[in-house]
Amino acid sequence: MQFTVRALDASQQIQTLLLEATDADDAQAQVQARRLVLLSAEAQRGTTPRRGDRFALLLFAQELHALLQAGLSVIEALDTLVEKDTQAARRAVLNRLAERLRQGQRLSSALREQPQVFPPLFVGVVQAAEGTSDLPRALARYLDYETRLQSVLHKVTSAAIYPAVLLVVGVSVSLFLLGYVVPKFSSVYQGSGQALPWASQWLMRWGQWAGAHGAQALVAVVLLAAAAAWKLRQTLAGGGWWRLLGALPGARDKVEVLQLSRLYLTLGMLLEGGIPLQRALVLCEPVLEPQRLPLLAAVRHDIGTGQPLSTALQAHSLSTPVALRLIRVGEQSGQLGPMLSRAAAFYDEETTRWIERFSKAFEPALMAAIGVVIGLIVVLLYMPIFDLAGSLQ
Repeated sequence: MQFTVRALDASQQIQTLLLEATDADDAQAQVQARRLVLLSAEAQRGTTPRRGDRFALLLFAQELHALLQAGLSVIEALDTLVEKDTQAARRAVLNRLAERLRQGQRLSSALREQPQVFPPLFVGVVQAAEGTSDLPRALARYLDYETRLQSVLHKVTSAAIYPAVLLVVGVSVSLFLLGYVVPKFSSVYQGSGQALPWASQWLMRWGQWAGAHGAQALVAVVLLAAAAAWKLRQTLAGGGWWRLLGALPGARDKVEVLQLSRLYLTLGMLLEGGIPLQRALVLCEPVLEPQRLPLLAAVRHDIGTGQPLSTALQAHSLSTPVALRLIRVGEQSGQLGPMLSRAAAFYDEETTRWIERFSKAFEPALMAAIGVVIGLIVVLLYMPIFDLAGSLQ
């Protein structure tokens, strides 16, 4: 998106610039790189980035890896990506990278100047590769890491789609019955003088209230739905999907193991890339939920005092029996990174099997529960009709 920027130069003159940036922070970083003092930055109307305009980090890593494997230098690869890309925001990111490289900066330093696009984990992988001059292999390792993470997330998402759709449909049908059908029946039964079962009486009282306050009830339902959607979005944006998954029956222990698996996979990938253990633990922080970050800090402290990784993880409840054995083998053989990756692969396979079993049991149970609720409403509506038919006989 484009920003109109007003800034002071070294001679205290106000300059007005038109910059292409991903967000306000990016625009400010560009101004500071030009050694100017930012006064104001205003986004141009009609230039709000769409979802498709966001920088695709995984695609960038794949394309850069392919071009480097083909024999191109990093600058040549970036120039090629700039020529190929048609989105202005993404072209601006790539142009800034190429410009910094031409100025003599390392790729990791250029990436670090755009933290809103390139996370510290990716920057750390690239920085470690610069020390070994093996950037293509490091990118391949990062791609494999992201592919494995996305695979597990895709399986969890796929397993949640059908129950979510089923729940939405069931709630919608129930609301339709309670908000439209029940008030219609209550107006019919109200003047019949027929004695109703107590459960039907409660349902009819609701129908009378909903019939008299239909607009208010509709507004209340819409507001509740909007509030629930907003709360869900905020929770997911803050990494709270771990808590949502843990709220499912029998899923809490599996969610904890899945999170530890992500920690082992990330740590193994970083150690295989040559990053020191202490630095790797810092880069692993984004894969854990905030409640566990103090535990990871305690692990780093214990390792700094000379304790092995296996002992530190076990002392702070960040290990599992299988992972602990593999980590100890890795410490003795000098293959700590591969052993951590192997522990993550073991638990990924176990999680996949559990997701399949859980889906097969949870989906029928949810369908039965929704059917019982809808069926109960219908039966309570028609019970007076059944009683009337029996009295006529």
